[in-house]
Amino acid sequence: MQIKEIKCKTALSKSNLPGLDYSLNPYRGCQHNCAYCYVPNVLRINREKWGNFVDIKTNIPNILSKELKKKKAGVVGISTVTDPYQPIEKNYKLTKYCLEQLLRYDFPICIQTKSDLILRDIELISEFSNKEVIISIGTINEIDKKKLEPNSSTIKDRLKILGNFSEIGIEPVVFFGPIYPSVTKEDIREIIDTFTRFGSKKILFDKFNLKPGIYENIKDSFPDHNFRDINNFKNLKNEIKKLCIKKDMKAESAF
Repeated sequence: MQIKEIKCKTALSKSNLPGLDYSLNPYRGCQHNCAYCYVPNVLRINREKWGNFVDIKTNIPNILSKELKKKKAGVVGISTVTDPYQPIEKNYKLTKYCLEQLLRYDFPICIQTKSDLILRDIELISEFSNKEVIISIGTINEIDKKKLEPNSSTIKDRLKILGNFSEIGIEPVVFFGPIYPSVTKEDIREIIDTFTRFGSKKILFDKFNLKPGIYENIKDSFPDHNFRDINNFKNLKNEIKKLCIKKDMKAESAF
């Protein structure tokens, strides 16, 4: 893993994602090395390099502090092209320091992660007037998770995140996506039941997008799957919506 400390010129970037005004990415690159990650396509990074480097924006808390004095208040997405709680955050604490700056001006925040390191900052996050916590879980099968998300937190630990935030009155959102190729219609009931049992009342779901290079990255992990079967996602989507209505849960397509 190549780790490099760098300086950034800006902290907040305008976001075009639904519900977000700004994006904040303390790191460039991600240690989780998810095989389906879309970021290499967005940033035009060689997919073979992705997951093998992280650039540390060491001055981003200071840059953010200066920008917040001038910026119009808006929802800050943390993060959009990297996981803000990837393992290196444990040492550098840039996400934590940025949250401390955002709290000074009480900017609304939306944090998305698949790491249980977020629990370190649970009290800090709870102090925001307007906050949303989104936990990415594309499967509840640990074996399949290890195939495509080798360095991320276990499903068990992610479900613990849901439970811990629920206990303090912050309703966590599950990003059920990308829905793994191995997930069948018959699996959906158990998956939805699991999410609700740990306190989630809202699910964002998304299909498995085969952007350039992703198919080659994952095909050997699921040799029996027909990745071109778009009808499978339609069936899953309909089942998710049907079961969520029964459980009085919100279910929305992510994009």
